Amino acid sequence: MGRASTPDQARTTRLAHRRKRKRRQRVLAATSIVVALCLLVAGGALAYVVYRYHQIHKVAVNGLVTAASGPSTAENILLVGDNTRCGLKKYTKFYQAERAHVGSCSAVGGGRSDVVMILHLDPATHSASLVSIPRDLWLPMPGGHGLELRVDDALNSSETPYLHIPFGRSLLVKTIEQDLGIPINHYVELNFYTFEQVVNTLGGVNLSFPTELKDAYSGLRITQTGCQHLNGAQALALVRARHLYYMDHGQWRYDATGDLGRIKRNHIFLRVLATEVQQHGLSNPLTANALVGSVLPDLTVDSNFTLPDIVNLALAFRHVSAASIPDATLPVIIWDHPYHDLANPSNYQAPGEVVFPFEPADQNVLSTLTAGTGAPPWQGISPSSVTVSVLNGTGTPGQGAGTAASLRALGFNVTGVGQATPGGNPSETVVRYAPGYQAQAEKVLSEISGEAVMGEGGTSPGSNVTVLTGAAFSIASPSTASTASSSTASSSTASSSTASSSTASSTTATPATTGSSTVSQLARNDLWSPNHSSQQFWWDPKACST
Repeated sequence: MGRASTPDQARTTRLAHRRKRKRRQRVLAATSIVVALCLLVAGGALAYVVYRYHQIHKVAVNGLVTAASGPSTAENILLVGDNTRCGLKKYTKFYQAERAHVGSCSAVGGGRSDVVMILHLDPATHSASLVSIPRDLWLPMPGGHGLELRVDDALNSSETPYLHIPFGRSLLVKTIEQDLGIPINHYVELNFYTFEQVVNTLGGVNLSFPTELKDAYSGLRITQTGCQHLNGAQALALVRARHLYYMDHGQWRYDATGDLGRIKRNHIFLRVLATEVQQHGLSNPLTANALVGSVLPDLTVDSNFTLPDIVNLALAFRHVSAASIPDATLPVIIWDHPYHDLANPSNYQAPGEVVFPFEPADQNVLSTLTAGTGAPPWQGISPSSVTVSVLNGTGTPGQGAGTAASLRALGFNVTGVGQATPGGNPSETVVRYAPGYQAQAEKVLSEISGEAVMGEGGTSPGSNVTVLTGAAFSIASPSTASTASSSTASSSTASSSTASSSTASSTTATPATTGSSTVSQLARNDLWSPNHSSQQFWWDPKACST
């Protein structure tokens, strides 16, 4: 039998139990306080996020593709830099200070997509890529009945009273989707003021300049070489510069690449800006709050871009270095002589002010935007199931018949050949398709090299796809098509030698014959100075740190 406890032992045991209960109570109280604080912080963070989200300007944008549900679904976000002047009126100080170089609302009406980029995000692989579309790319306008304009004009609502189609954000989205075959899931837009505010909030950015630069249109004036600090106004002048002059051994030389050279500089600048945001903006709560406050009130997104969408993307890509995201510019063909718009005789553009699509190089670049979404629908389409008609759009004898023969040799069901009035000089090849037949048009486009693009619109009777021939293109031969989806990227012209041929061969022409070149060829022929090594655009700024 156990020994009975003494009164002192019982008292000691009771005291020990009391101490244990008090310790448990203190632990429970402390835990409750920590949990309460966590809930308060989480609730405050959630309230902050909700508050900031409601500051974003949300607009209805038609034509966006609804991405499949799921946190691992890849998405394409259209990023637009709107050059509106009229929208800056409420920022009186900025508008008055920058008016000399930005231009007034009355002088520059409406708003154009001066910057057009597509950000491809794939949460499954935590990968991202960025593709720029040149603002001067000549494309058919949806619903325009053959009207072709620069892609940046699609946003310009001031054109509606004159051209009678609904210009604006929805038209820009539809143009990119229908003409280039790029599905767009969300829309994001910034203006001049917001861009400048972001740079100033970060305290400016550092860039190294190998030579002096100037642009009278944008107000850019770089008078020193080496690493230097740019404020918001200077950064805006740099990213807007497309009439650039650079100093070369004591002489000012003109950078004739225009918008294409500007895109390259913008990519350089965005890498520097992204690095600055990640290293100094997001790591400092005060700066991060100021940065968010400078962006969101003037950020415009589509109304379907919900708060959960934004939060999920932010979480999925929080560890991705924005400065390391691969970028590219959609390849184009530049004509070495002026472009004459036959439908609008007053629209007479100098060389380089209108650029044209370049197949199959475009599709090779754009394939990155479909990564993670499986094979494109057109790859599973049999050519024999596609009814195609051909219209000679240049007046070149035999071009329509030769193109039809080439398409038949590839297995397409060609229903007829006809003539069409040329839309411009030079004219581009347009693969038109009836609504619902975009995949069939992409199948046809995959067999075309050179200057060609798609466009939803009227087709000839009895066909779902109509090829309107242009000045610089070729059709793949059956032997080539059996091993690749398209022919080589050399620019060529379908000529009369194909008219009586039963095969799909077409003559090959050099860029000098067609009067066209790529931006790399333009740089090599016209821009590189013999006093410098052949490094493309050596005068562009580079990243640096002070």
